[in-house]
Formats: sequence, C-alpha cells, structure tokens
Amino acid sequence: MSEKDTFFALASAPGEAALALLRINGPLVPSIMRDALGFELPLPVRRANHKHYSDTTGKVVDDLVAIYYPVGASFTGDHLLEITPHGNPLIVQQLMEDLQRRGLRQAEPGEFTRTAFLNGRLDLSQAEAIGDLIHARSERAIEATRRQMQGAMGEHMSTLSGKLLEVIAAIEAYIDFPEEDLPAEDTEGPLAELKGLIDGVNRLLATRHYYSVLHDGLKTLIVGAPNVGKSSLINALTGHRRAIVSEIAGTTRDAVSDRIMVGGHWVDILDTAGLRESNDAIECMGMAMTMELAAEADHFLLALDATLPPPPLPDSIAGRLTPSNTIVVVNKSDLSAARPCDEFLPEIPHVMISALMGDGIDALREQWHAQLDKRFAKGLYDGISVNARHAAALERARDSLVLAADKLIAGESGELAAAELRAALDAFGEVVGKFDVEDMLDTLFQNFCIGK
Repeated sequence: MSEKDTFFALASAPGEAALALLRINGPLVPSIMRDALGFELPLPVRRANHKHYSDTTGKVVDDLVAIYYPVGASFTGDHLLEITPHGNPLIVQQLMEDLQRRGLRQAEPGEFTRTAFLNGRLDLSQAEAIGDLIHARSERAIEATRRQMQGAMGEHMSTLSGKLLEVIAAIEAYIDFPEEDLPAEDTEGPLAELKGLIDGVNRLLATRHYYSVLHDGLKTLIVGAPNVGKSSLINALTGHRRAIVSEIAGTTRDAVSDRIMVGGHWVDILDTAGLRESNDAIECMGMAMTMELAAEADHFLLALDATLPPPPLPDSIAGRLTPSNTIVVVNKSDLSAARPCDEFLPEIPHVMISALMGDGIDALREQWHAQLDKRFAKGLYDGISVNARHAAALERARDSLVLAADKLIAGESGELAAAELRAALDAFGEVVGKFDVEDMLDTLFQNFCIGK
C-alpha cells in the first residue's frame, strides 16, 4: 500500500441496479477528470456534473454524474471523485478496467476510512464507528454509532486528556524546576483531579457490556415450568411457528432462538426447556442448558400458567431476576380458570396474555420496550458505549491513575507518579489513535511562569 497512489472502489452493492457508485481517491483524480470526463480547469468543486466517460481509446463507456472533492475538503483529505454511472454490471466492470489501465488500483477493505484517519480527518473511534454503522442492526445501535461518528468519544477523551495534562504539568513543574519561585507543592489538588479522572474512566468502562448488546442483540430467555406456553409465546412474538407446541410436557428439550425487534432494540430471544424435576436424561440436559444460558442472559420473560399456582424457581435463576431485567408473563388468560399472579414477585412488572389467541402481546411488547429504553438510558454514557479495544486501553489508564494517586498519598517521589500519569495519557491516546506530546508542553508553559 502506497501513500501516494490512487485507488478506487465500487461503493454500491454489486449486481444490477438503476445506478452504481464508484469512489476514486488520490493524486491522479484531476487527470482522470480531464482525460476521461473532459473537465476543464478550474475543476468544479462539490457540484454534480453530467459527463460522458471515455476510456483510454476514446470510446464513450457511459454518461454519468461526477462530483469532485478537493484536497482538504473531502472525506479522506485527498483528491476524491465520486462517479455515478448506470447500474449495469457490464458498464461498471468496463469503468473499473479502464481505471486500472490508467494506473489506478482497487482499494483494500476499509482503505478510504483508513486514509481519512491517517490524514487526520477522523480519530480512531470515529473510524471504528463507520464500520459499526454499516453492521448496526437496531435503531439504538445506529443512534450510539452516530454519536461516536460525530466525535462523542473523542470529545470525552479530549476532556480527560486535557485534565490529565494539567496534573502532569503541575507535578513535572516541581520536578524539572525545583529552584524556581513556585508555590509550595500541594498534593491535595492533583489527588482531587485524579479522583475525578478515575470516576470519568469508570463511567465509560461501565458501558462496555452495552456495546455487545447494541450490536449483537440483547439475549432474552423465556423461562418457566413445562406446559406454561413458552413455545406458544415465542411463536406469538416472532409471528411464525418457530417452536413446536404440544400438550405433552417437556416437548422443548433444546434452546430455540430467533431475533426480533422490540421498539428500537435488536433482541435475540430463546425458548428454553421447562424447569421441573425429571428423570429423563435428555430433558435434564435441556434444563442444565437453561441454567447455563440464564447465567449469561440480559433479560428474562418468566412465563406462568394463569390457571396454576406459580412454581418454585431454581436459585440460580431466581437470583438473576430483577425489576429492570424481567417481565412476568402470565399466560392462558383466555381460560375461565385464569387468575392474576400479582402476589408472585410483586416488584417485577406483570403482563397477562393469551399466547394462543394473541391477546396481550401488544401490551407485553410495550412493557418490554419501555423497560429496555429505561435500562439503556442508564447503561449508556452520553449515548455511547465503549468496545473491547476501548475498554482495554481505559482499564490500563485507570490502573495507572490509581497507582499515581497511591504514590502521591504515600509521599513517594513525584517522578514515580508522573511516570504513571504519562502511561495513563498514552492509554487515553490509544482510544482515539493519537496523542500529541506538544499538548503537554503547551499546558506546562501556559500554567507556570517558568521562563523568566
């Protein structure tokens, strides 16, 4: 990969379509515009132009729309040309072959975004968000990704880095200029700042679980005794026959899963084996799997039979149920013997339904949606969540900040505390993929009159 070559890519989906989109990036863009599209100087900027594209032999390949973005004003920061030909795959192939004959190469995966990052048009967290946006499967994931693309993560890291730079500048001033006329060294101020920094890092780290939930789906288990209608419930929620329904208790032996949208949330819903005492080895294996899945589940729909007393729950499942992650679904409301079960787990919301008739399913979805909205509002920080790479860097930063604070409290050498603070600063830089050492020098000289 060369930093000076010109590359192109088909930015629209392959196959027949009304229109296609080709993006071209690099120093050869102006010559392509002149030779292939017939543009004259000065090149028009950010304006749609209807042009004929002629190949190297002078043959017209297609008439298309071309938009030019100059250096410094494009997504990548380089010369960038977008052409929109007709979506016939043969036309697109001819255009791509002609571009190769003109000395261009096909872009590697993610190369446009990588170039934008290297040219300082995006920080690393914004670049990652572009990939996340492409693969987002829910409205909430799109919202969180958009916040990150707008630089929310970078803003947080810039704020944290700025505060940390002030602490480093204060400590290093006493290390490097001990004979200067500086106020008496006071560790209380830096310690208070470090506590605020640690709290800020912890708030970001608390969102890490929600990243996978946003992008992979919220794992929801339907649990309950056999024959309460768990399979009928998943069929009613998904809108098709996903699980086998039978009067025979213990029909579901293995977990049956599907994906649905609940409001703006992507939910991975699993129908599990019924919980009861059994001598059937296969059924026992199914219940053991239910226990394992419950340990990893994000949400629960606890199904009850409205005609029967609520059964006892295994401790491993009962301990996971909370008002924020569970809905008690009281099924078979269409039967004459049906009764509410409000006295059972009264702190958890209840919804009465008939999975067979479809009654109450909309009310269940509304309750579920409200519960998820409230949960995510608390779980996200400024509308964003950190991924595994961010979390690893932030954990290193937090560890270094804690060590630095411990050294200041113990009265150890300022050099030792400063070394830990610099390590934390490097970790902050890893989140967004950059850090300028000159920032620290600027802060140092702005805050202290050293050069007198």
